[in-house]
Formats: sequence, structure tokens, C-alpha cells
Amino acid sequence: MHDIATSPAGAAIDAVPTDVVTAHEITRVYGEGDTSVRALRGVTLDVERGKLTAVMGPSGSGKSTLMHILAALDRPTSGFVTVAGARLGQLSDTDVTKLRRKHIGFVFQFFNLLPMLTAEENILLPLSLAGLDVDGGWFEDLLRRVGLEDRRTHRPAELSGGQQQRVAIARALVTRPTVVFADEPTGNLDLRTGGEILELLRSSVQDYGQTLVVVTHDARVAAIADRILFLADGLIVKDLGRSTPHEVMEAMEAITPQ
Repeated sequence: MHDIATSPAGAAIDAVPTDVVTAHEITRVYGEGDTSVRALRGVTLDVERGKLTAVMGPSGSGKSTLMHILAALDRPTSGFVTVAGARLGQLSDTDVTKLRRKHIGFVFQFFNLLPMLTAEENILLPLSLAGLDVDGGWFEDLLRRVGLEDRRTHRPAELSGGQQQRVAIARALVTRPTVVFADEPTGNLDLRTGGEILELLRSSVQDYGQTLVVVTHDARVAAIADRILFLADGLIVKDLGRSTPHEVMEAMEAITPQ
């Protein structure tokens, strides 16, 4: 792994690391004294390249906090995270922004599309913000794979919830990031549409070799993952490989307070 302490920040960000994302004994404490809340209590993990990792846990287990820290949206109280070989705590705010633009994609539960932009403009927004050129062939293939070729000029208000989430997924993939984080990607969708989105997420791993981390409470979502991490009280308490929805539900029941 490259060490940013001995390399210029830009070089470390652009380097090709051995690990995609790592967390080393990270904690996150909100508040101080008797009213403080320990959201994470010492989490260590590695995210494997080209795999889909799901993070599950009861409400308040720390799974959303963990995703925000892994995705460089929040800082741990102690411990450290590396993304694409760069140790986040040693980067300036400017370099963290550059790293997010180059290496990280996001898919949110509520889509987070800009209403005044078309589907195509929303998808291409990360490239525009980073000042990068569009690879026409790659973009057209991506648009075809997410099923939006005939919706490219539509604005979000003219799209169904499933189509909006397809736009959000394409937007996350368009820069070909090192890792994509998805926060409850089917939480706002009906059962059938959610199933279509799951197939799309899985195909991004199989067809593009994309590394994907999904935070979810849905056993169906976790069941498409290569690895499932279960959090309880701010700690990883179980680590499963490919599992059925029934096995996922059993594992969740075992760690959920009665």
C-alpha cells in the first residue's frame, strides 16, 4: 500500500493501491461527557476490489455512520481510513474533495437528482464538476445497461422512482470510480422495482468489475452481496459470505435486541 506521508498528496490519490477501502480501529463519538454517544467502537475492515459488500444492522447500530466515514463524508474520532491508497486523515480538505470526485460514487435512498437537469445531464454532472471529458462509447453503453436510452432528455419529475434511481446509479458509475457506496438503494421503491435495481447493482459488479458497498436493512439486498457485515452497538459482530435472504434474516434476528 502507498503511504501518503512519503508521497505528494496528488501522487497518492492517483496511485493504484492494493486495497480499495480499509478502516483501522475507527471510532466515532458524538457529544461529550455523560451525554456522549459512541456510534462506532473500534471497527476494522477491508473492502475487496470487484466485490459487493453489504452492511447490515439494527437501527442505531452505526451502519450509516460507518458508510459516511468510509466514503470520506465524515471523520472518525479515532483510527483511520484509506481509500484508493490514500490515508484520509492526512489529506487536506481540497485533496479529500478531489479524491471523492475521482474515486468515490454515491447512490442515495432519495436519489438526490437536480430537478432542473435532464437525466443525461444529471448522470454527467460528476464529470462536469471534475472537468473531465465524456467517453462517448462508455456513456452510451452505460445508458443502455441502465435502461435509460429513451429517457435521457426527461427531467426527474417526468421519471418514475425506479427510473430516477437508475439515473442515480448511472451517475455514480459514470466516472468509473474505485468504489461506489449505496445507502438503502431500494428503500424508497416498491418490491418489483426494487428487484430491478438489485439486478442492476449486481450487474455493475459482474459486468464492470465495480466495487460496491451497500448499507441496507433489507435481507433481499444483502442476499445479492458477496460479503455481509453485521453491525451491533458500533461493532462488527458477524461476517458472512454469500447467503440466502432466510440466512440473512436469521443472522439479523440473532443480533437484534429483543
